[in-house]
Amino acid sequence: MTPEDRIHALGIWHGPVEIEPITGGITNRNYLVRDRSTRRVVRLGDDIPIHHISRPNELAASIAAHAAGLSPAVIHHAPGILVLDFIEARALTAADLQDEQTLQRTLPLVRACHHDIARHFRGQAMIFWVFHVIRDYAANLAAAGSSYAPSLPGFLEKAERLEAAAGPFEIGFGHNDLLAANFLDDGKRLWLIDWDYAGFNTPLFDLGGLASNNELSEAAERVMLESYFEKPLTPDLWCRYRAMKCASLLRETLWSMISETHSTIDFDYAAYTAENLARFERAYKTFEQDQ
Repeated sequence: MTPEDRIHALGIWHGPVEIEPITGGITNRNYLVRDRSTRRVVRLGDDIPIHHISRPNELAASIAAHAAGLSPAVIHHAPGILVLDFIEARALTAADLQDEQTLQRTLPLVRACHHDIARHFRGQAMIFWVFHVIRDYAANLAAAGSSYAPSLPGFLEKAERLEAAAGPFEIGFGHNDLLAANFLDDGKRLWLIDWDYAGFNTPLFDLGGLASNNELSEAAERVMLESYFEKPLTPDLWCRYRAMKCASLLRETLWSMISETHSTIDFDYAAYTAENLARFERAYKTFEQDQ
């Protein structure tokens, strides 16, 4: 059955439908669907155990995020299918988030994610512990005889250092994938979408991911942290944050290495691996110099 057949078969549409692929997803296949009365976003994606993605968890997080006022409503769901209310909006870019005013607009959403979603989440919840994910990715790459296998012991040694440096840990409910495109601007407000990796985590992981994914300057990072925590930045917090930022980049690098061989989505994962590995190596070098 084609994706279009699966969408037609949902039985929720009023009259004929038009189905248009939404480009940009590297974990799901997303479509804009129009019937005679409305528009919806349809996300197609099965569980991806190697990436720790559980669709029931994504569904529960999506429902909770809407209840917390952060995300569009879930209209319908079925195994491997999520239908969401369509928001007429523009996805942000890294360049947008490098603007201080735009970055400041995202922080209330990030803070609300960490503190409010758990109040609305129902059912079994996941924890997204980046250091476990790194170790699991490394084990899968080694077992598969990956060409990256010679680098794995070094990655794991660095991860151990980062985990030791990043504590003690505050725990909140994390989005865990703060790419610019997961923020939507409808002209009046921002929305936060895509809850594939949602789960309890330290807020510093999301903040580190927000900075690394969007290549924020050090000055912007310092402003971001002081705005998020609403207090002056201390050397201890700065050190812990830098460790989690490195961990975020290492996890993204290993994610891409895994995806090079496991994903069926048309995307240049090899180039994405090289880009993130270079960024991780730069960030880790700076982290070591500051110790």
